Amino acid sequence: MNSLYSAQHVCCLALMLSSPRESSKVKALPPVVLISSSHGLATLNLKIMAPTDSINFEALNILLKASSKEQVVALCQQASTLGQAKSVPTQTVAQVSAALSVEPTEARQLTQALQAVISTCLQQDLSDSASIQQVFPADFHQNLRNLLVGVLAEHLSQWKTQAINSQVSLPQLVDFDWRVDMKTSADSVSHMSAATCLLQLKVQNVPKHVDRVPPVDVVNVELSKETLDTMLDGLGKIRDQLSSVAAKP
Repeated sequence: MNSLYSAQHVCCLALMLSSPRESSKVKALPPVVLISSSHGLATLNLKIMAPTDSINFEALNILLKASSKEQVVALCQQASTLGQAKSVPTQTVAQVSAALSVEPTEARQLTQALQAVISTCLQQDLSDSASIQQVFPADFHQNLRNLLVGVLAEHLSQWKTQAINSQVSLPQLVDFDWRVDMKTSADSVSHMSAATCLLQLKVQNVPKHVDRVPPVDVVNVELSKETLDTMLDGLGKIRDQLSSVAAKP
């Protein structure tokens, strides 16, 4: 969806920008969520529950049927989007079953096992290969373990961010771009021109399905110099307040 709104309609959305930048692009903002409280601003902490059942390591051996590392990464990514869902969607089961040529029961067990491994690593805040390796039993298939450890070490940070964002009830600003344009108007008396800022915001919608990545909407905003000055002043105050909150013990 690509739409054009006035600055007044989207000023509050533009305030999501963390600070003025010289560069034309900024990637995903840090996953910090603020909520109001009786004492001002407070942080919303991520709570990742540990799996209630032991990890089905036998089911993980089904990954030996994968045709490539990329396929293993895709299966792990798919499992990570399910979060703490107790049941695996039928569509996901069908996709895994077709990808590995296994029975639906095996596909479901594999996906649940990957969910449990990812949840365990996130709960224990594991990030390096040495610590992730301790999750697997000593007699687990060595090559498969090394492959999974490498995949987890590379992607856990991304999955943690996804887990945090999935608990937020508002759309997330994921990217923005801008350019300066000259706006010219003419009449029979005089010619007038003014510089304006065209700001493009990319906003990811709130997830509605556990197994699907929500779409990204594009919003184009036109800002006058006066509006931009007001917005930057507000962003500066937000930055100072965030710094003050972060500095508190």
